Amino acid sequence: MGRAFEYRKARKLKRWGTMAKTFTKIGKEIAIAVKAAGPNPESNARLRVLIQNARAANMPKDNVERAIKKASSKDQKDYKEITYEGYAPHGIAIMVESATDNNTRTVANVRSYFNKCNGALGTTSSVEFMFEHKCHFKVVMKDGLDLEELELEMIDYGVEEIFEEDELLVIYAPFESYGNIQKFLEENGFEIKGAEFERIPTDIKELTEDQKADVDKLLEKLEEDEDVTNVFHNMKE
Repeated sequence: MGRAFEYRKARKLKRWGTMAKTFTKIGKEIAIAVKAAGPNPESNARLRVLIQNARAANMPKDNVERAIKKASSKDQKDYKEITYEGYAPHGIAIMVESATDNNTRTVANVRSYFNKCNGALGTTSSVEFMFEHKCHFKVVMKDGLDLEELELEMIDYGVEEIFEEDELLVIYAPFESYGNIQKFLEENGFEIKGAEFERIPTDIKELTEDQKADVDKLLEKLEEDEDVTNVFHNMKE
């Protein structure tokens, strides 16, 4: 198995966020997708996948429909996706993804978390080079599917790694391959259960338990912030 599989295996052991936080995150992503390409899932590829993500997270159908309707109205806040970079204690690289309607508020909050936890908020691209930006899809396995043949077929679409997880097929590829892979899966009759973007560290750093506790304080503060959607780091779990 490749690095994406090992990274995912470690992350599964430690998943942050309450259900309410997950619903908030999906709601913001829906708002951004609708603003970008309209409220019709048939013509909005990103929205189609977000609806599947909502189902996988057990988000009520009414909540999803309400989020789409609200995103189409003039009252919808204009969310921007902004990424912050910095270092936690002990040299751990951190990437913080947010969806915010007030960057001044969000960056002030993020900076305060880093400062209070003996970290440092960095400048753009200060740690980005230490992560690979990936997309991944979860799809329903087809009867009699040959994974090796599928992987060979999908190499031309940018796919780097395919493996089974919880009776689903997980497909990893570079971030920019997202659209081509979604199109391939839909055109070939695969049922997409969900899709997300991840930043996989190129170098994992191992810490002592006490050092991990220092980093965890910062990670917890970041994860609790309403504007933060994802936090990635290169600390070994």
